[in-house]
Amino acid sequence: MTKITFIEADGTTFIATAEPGMSVMQVAVNAGIAAIAAECGGACACGTCHCYVAKDWADKIAPAQDDETDMLEFVIDPAETSRLSCQIEVTPDMDGIVINVPSSQT
Repeated sequence: MTKITFIEADGTTFIATAEPGMSVMQVAVNAGIAAIAAECGGACACGTCHCYVAKDWADKIAPAQDDETDMLEFVIDPAETSRLSCQIEVTPDMDGIVINVPSSQT
């Protein structure tokens, strides 16, 4: 199992476990992280699963594809490490990754 740490804007921390192949969004929803609304169900069509990948992890995961990059232009408070959590596939080498939830989603 891969452990993912989610840090909400107020500093509340959740550690969730994930199976390889799940999306980070699925993990957040399963863990009850309300700030990851995932309104489109992972179709890369709404931006309600916007997150910030911790800087020390940003280069260790697969880069965003064009459709995700396009959608990120519409999120509130984008940052250098902004991603849509629905587009990040969990792999075993992601154990310990830290995902920050933007304050704009709380």
